[in-house]
Amino acid sequence: MDDTVVVALFRHGLTEENKRKAYIGWTDSPVCEDVRETLKGKFPESSPYEQIVTSDLKRCLQTANLLFPDQSPLILSEFRELHFGSWEGKTYDELSGNPDYKEWLNNQYEKAPPQGESYSVFTDRIEKGWQRVLTMMDSDNIHQLAIVTHGGVIRYLLSKLYEERDFWEWKVPHGNGFELVWSNREAFRRGERCNLLRAVPLTENQNG
Repeated sequence: MDDTVVVALFRHGLTEENKRKAYIGWTDSPVCEDVRETLKGKFPESSPYEQIVTSDLKRCLQTANLLFPDQSPLILSEFRELHFGSWEGKTYDELSGNPDYKEWLNNQYEKAPPQGESYSVFTDRIEKGWQRVLTMMDSDNIHQLAIVTHGGVIRYLLSKLYEERDFWEWKVPHGNGFELVWSNREAFRRGERCNLLRAVPLTENQNG
């Protein structure tokens, strides 16, 4: 029996706010209409994943339903993007004169956006979600699972599960994903890093 374990991480499809490069951590924006069409039917045969997990925000739920229309996703709010507080919906140009924003850009691991989340609160939340996934995969004997989530969440999980890098070194296009592969279930249970990382392109390159 194949003992391989696969966890796929998919970033939601592009939104209008993404197009204008606005911060939309907890802003509940939908996926653009034209992008929805490109996401349909990307898995023409049955889904390779036994379970789908998604952030509770609209753009992730829509992406999950478009990619895996025949599966009911498990919704976990732990996999939301970082909450940008009072900067939600604003762009770099709109914030560039703000001294708090400049300080945050220079020290994102220690500073938090006003009324938003610090990096440590953000990653602690993701860890709680990941532990829920591990428990479910073990109890239900799941070998292949997909998580539809946000760019920041995927960057953190890639560093945790594959290769530690600076947060922004990871390039995570909208509407695309990665598969993390463990050669055996015992290595996965022990918390070892995966053996293989492979890209799963779903859409044409998008700006934003």
